[in-house]
Amino acid sequence: MPLPLAAAPLPFVGELAALFAAGVVVAYLCYRVRLVPIVGFLLAGVAVGPNALGLVTDLELVQQIAEVGVILLLFTIGVEFSLKEMARLARPIFLGGGAQVGLTIAVVAGLAALFGVEWGPAVFTGFLVAMSSTAIVLKVLAERAEQDTPVGRVALAMLLFQDIIIVVMALLVPILAGEGGTGLEIAWALGKAGLVIAAVLVGARRVIPPFLDRVARTRRTELFLLAVAAICLGTGWAASLAGVSIALGAFLAGLLVSESDYAEHALSEVLPLQTLFTAAFFLSVGMLLDPAFLLANLPVVLAVAAGVLVLKAGVAAVGARLLGYPLGVALAGGLALGQVGEFSFVLALEGAAYGLTPAGLGEAGSQGLIAVTVVLMIVTPGLIALAPRLAALGRQVETAADGGGGHGHGVDLEDHTIVVGYGPAGRRLARVLGDVGVPFAVNDLNPESLRAARKGGAEAVFGDASREPILQSLGVMRAKLLVIAINDRDATRRIAAVARHLNPTIQIFARTRFLADVEPLTRAGADVVVPEEMETTVRLFSHVLGAYLVPKDEIERQVSAVRQDDYGILRGSIQEAHLMVLQGLDEEGLHTRAVAVRPGAPAAGQTLAELALRQHHGITVMAVRRGTQTVGSPAGDFRVEAGDRLVMVAEADQFAASADLFRTP
Repeated sequence: MPLPLAAAPLPFVGELAALFAAGVVVAYLCYRVRLVPIVGFLLAGVAVGPNALGLVTDLELVQQIAEVGVILLLFTIGVEFSLKEMARLARPIFLGGGAQVGLTIAVVAGLAALFGVEWGPAVFTGFLVAMSSTAIVLKVLAERAEQDTPVGRVALAMLLFQDIIIVVMALLVPILAGEGGTGLEIAWALGKAGLVIAAVLVGARRVIPPFLDRVARTRRTELFLLAVAAICLGTGWAASLAGVSIALGAFLAGLLVSESDYAEHALSEVLPLQTLFTAAFFLSVGMLLDPAFLLANLPVVLAVAAGVLVLKAGVAAVGARLLGYPLGVALAGGLALGQVGEFSFVLALEGAAYGLTPAGLGEAGSQGLIAVTVVLMIVTPGLIALAPRLAALGRQVETAADGGGGHGHGVDLEDHTIVVGYGPAGRRLARVLGDVGVPFAVNDLNPESLRAARKGGAEAVFGDASREPILQSLGVMRAKLLVIAINDRDATRRIAAVARHLNPTIQIFARTRFLADVEPLTRAGADVVVPEEMETTVRLFSHVLGAYLVPKDEIERQVSAVRQDDYGILRGSIQEAHLMVLQGLDEEGLHTRAVAVRPGAPAAGQTLAELALRQHHGITVMAVRRGTQTVGSPAGDFRVEAGDRLVMVAEADQFAASADLFRTP
């Protein structure tokens, strides 16, 4: 009798457990030493793979999981990019990116030909070397808040071109392998690429946005996730019919979704799955590395890695100089792109199916590619950290090539108010903010509400604000205030907690129905909680007293007494520190914040001199509110304690840079 499903043996579960356990341990250690987790996944894969400890031997299973990881990784990369942004940055993308990719392929293919490699494998090797790691570069730039710097924009433009040209490269692989090659066949391959791209453009403008709009109107998150998965896998499958790999088709699917109003929400829905499978992808890359091969050929691997780094950095710098960037910025951007990326593995798998290997060296070439890639990926975070120093060698000027602005999604505001919930309360607040000139962005899960907000000229983002990508799209790191005006108590608590962790300098105002909810929301991170229960009571007895002709000043005295008694639970939340910040809506007022020092934050227990806020971050402490006392212009020996509220003045980016001082574990 066959075993029931629940009791069926699953021999691969133990290997997967070992794989992810090693990933957790090594990624945690990388976090402690401030390395990108992707580097940890690579090292963990090397450790547990069949060529090292041998804890995982079923490479086929891991590779299948990794292929799913590549599909989701490229889908999310596509979602994060925008066709509108590509059109706006056409010159830096196609001039700078085209120069970087074209020159790299030409130089690598020429060098390979000098060593006797046939033209097909030589050009194929150039394809592999030309690609950089979008995942690592964008992750490191985001963690360093350098996406919108000149260096970040150089890297972004060239990565965008790589993501576009990879479609053409994949279609040319069979020709490079000798399976075809006539002018007609090359034209047909390029024609198919054009048809695929045209289909994506039509779908992005005409098909996907109305489809996702209908799904979003149901306000069912599980249905939305299924729809996004169907778009991702369906487009990937359809693209594969045209000769494009499923992974590259998933990237095109991401571009389809990126043009809808629901790109941020789609990203937040698939991000947990993408994180899991992307970890599996980089773990599998590490598992493919043979430490014995690396040790036996260490001088050669290091020499090739150094050569690739110098070549790619130099070529990318040439592309940046063509765009008019200063020499220092060009070199810094080139270093950021000096590694070999995940697209190279997609191409390598495509080539392997046709017998193409790096430099035509067979298994040795494949192992060499893996070894060089792992080495360069590991050193990339350190190279990007050098960017500010290199950029300082040249003039930091904005040129016509400097298109500004990130990926084309989310709001481009600072010192603004985020309004979560565009119901009656949110609309009234938005109207007031607009009337007095305070910048703001709104968020809701109701497409109709957001359309109304956009018609009124407001910046709006669809999605669940308890998800980190949605808050990031709303500019939470640069925001001054967050107002949560929804009726869901649990969602309000989650939003407050996530926002508080992302930006401990933001002030959070939350609405709730009952007084009993005030304390949990305050613990979650809200600074001010307004319970409707209390305000309804106040309005009711105000009307009753007014009906009995009680004088207005007496009614106001009673209202004050009731609020003083019943808002006692809010002591430490509604305080002069917030009033000092909210009094002025002029330029200085917008840059002023009252930041709570919570227990466990690194700032607690240090003097202002030790914190060195002005020296390190350009932040001026105007006053400190402790209990009922206010200390104005505190001296350097003033010791900050948990529970204090620091009233500070700085730019939005300076507050964002100081976040770690006030972030609790």
